Amino acid sequence: MNPNDGPLPKDLLAYRLPNGWTVLAGRTDAANDYLSIRLARAKDLWFHISGMPGSHVVLRSRDDATPDKVSIQLAASIAAYHSKARNGGVVAVGWTEARHVSKPRGAKPGTVTIAKDAVIKVRPIAADVLAEFKRAHDEALDEGED
Repeated sequence: MNPNDGPLPKDLLAYRLPNGWTVLAGRTDAANDYLSIRLARAKDLWFHISGMPGSHVVLRSRDDATPDKVSIQLAASIAAYHSKARNGGVVAVGWTEARHVSKPRGAKPGTVTIAKDAVIKVRPIAADVLAEFKRAHDEALDEGED
């Protein structure tokens, strides 16, 4: 996150991956709308569990790097965790650049359409690992890094 972005709404969760990438997840339909339509930048990567309810998850883009396969897999596993498939085995997660995500006129909160998506199969991330990523984000904020 860029410090100029301001504080996150309370219904958005932020995680810092071990290699410095930031992942955001919506906790409500309204937060999913805000994240996907207003906050996400064109080159951010957007993730959602395939075929069932779940959070919208965004891997924030950076000008200095492109996310590697491990970062994409981690973001997808966070999307799997924040879904009805949390306790499942391997699940399919759809992903695309945020510029390919739009909200149909008049659609209820949390409803989007996606173009040019791909599917990655992952296991939902373990809760203790996710808690470490949350702690790493919070510590980076405290140190003014994120």
